[in-house]
Amino acid sequence: MQLYGSYTSPFVRHCRIALVETELKCEFIETDAATSAEKSPSKKVPFLHDGDIQLTDSTSILKYLREKSGGSYFSDVAAYDVFCLVNTAMDACVNLFFLEKEGLTPARSDYLKRQQARVDSIFAELEKMPLPHNAPYNDMELRLGCFLAWGIYRQRFSLSDYPNLAHFLETLNNYQPFRDTAPPAL
Repeated sequence: MQLYGSYTSPFVRHCRIALVETELKCEFIETDAATSAEKSPSKKVPFLHDGDIQLTDSTSILKYLREKSGGSYFSDVAAYDVFCLVNTAMDACVNLFFLEKEGLTPARSDYLKRQQARVDSIFAELEKMPLPHNAPYNDMELRLGCFLAWGIYRQRFSLSDYPNLAHFLETLNNYQPFRDTAPPAL
């Protein structure tokens, strides 16, 4: 089994955490944009190859890894809905990050203003949610942690206005699989 991705992607990090937790044998292959465009129809990371199985999205990869190891994946629809909400915010933030590198910002685009407003609205909703402060963590919580840590790492946002989220991330940073999959220092 081979997982392709980057050490900085929050989507890839979540898959790497699942691999640590499940103890499945898997080769991690660091991949750049050119290679992902060549090897995956989605032209993004992560993607996974396991024999004849080829998966091109972190959500399907996580489901595959959890079930392959004998575990389950989202038996609670409410937690899955929050996972999807976090994905929406993360997709918007990642797009804003890459578009800003090309000089496009919310100040110059109504569409990007809506994306930023979407992120802000989701943060307000997530701040109200009860979050655990010790393991075990479920995939919704791990996805949220990967997103928050990525945003801090890439200096996309601050959690100063979100003490609940900040405390959650602070305690999640003590969880060994989360700590061991942190991206390299910039």
